[in-house]
Amino acid sequence: MDTAFSAFTDAFEDIPPTTLADLLGREQVMDIGIRPLWDAPRVAGPAYTVRCEPGDNLMLHAAIHRAEPGAVVVVESGDLDYALAGGNVCAVARRRGIAAFVLDGLIRDLAEVREAAFPVFARGVIPIPGTKNRLGTLGEPVRVGGVLIHPGDIVVADEEGIVITPAARRDEILTAARTQLTKEAEEPLPTWETNHRSRIKETLRELGFTG
Repeated sequence: MDTAFSAFTDAFEDIPPTTLADLLGREQVMDIGIRPLWDAPRVAGPAYTVRCEPGDNLMLHAAIHRAEPGAVVVVESGDLDYALAGGNVCAVARRRGIAAFVLDGLIRDLAEVREAAFPVFARGVIPIPGTKNRLGTLGEPVRVGGVLIHPGDIVVADEEGIVITPAARRDEILTAARTQLTKEAEEPLPTWETNHRSRIKETLRELGFTG
């Protein structure tokens, strides 16, 4: 990853998914089924996209040796019967500098993954491993958690959710997010409360509510 691009992804670590969701809208937010499997910190990085065939994890196992340090490996699978990865795969990914896995599927060996402190966002845990004999894709667009993701899109994930910023909009969204966070930080809670009360009252009045 080049230095300039790395600086962008590092900057996104300071942006909460809630702020990004405000700016990008529902279509860039993954569904709630993909959650952190342990209390991992916020992660941000460019998407390294993987598609695995149902019941098979070959392409994810290939990806950990190809994704660049700092990348977030995102996997389309939709399979809830077999694990895409286990403790050793996650440990190697961490050792190679991969930032996290975001999986539309399951893992196993959660205790090992937690002990290795490797961030994994997935649909859950199952002890049954997948096979490794079916080709999927690497570096092609995928749909994970309902979001279409292209290689290099910025993934930001934490306990609040997972938001994808299209690579072509990263400058615009980063600037807008910083502006929004600065504005929020400069507004004391009493001021926010007063403004909020006025907005809600006016909206109710416009809608004809008289209670």
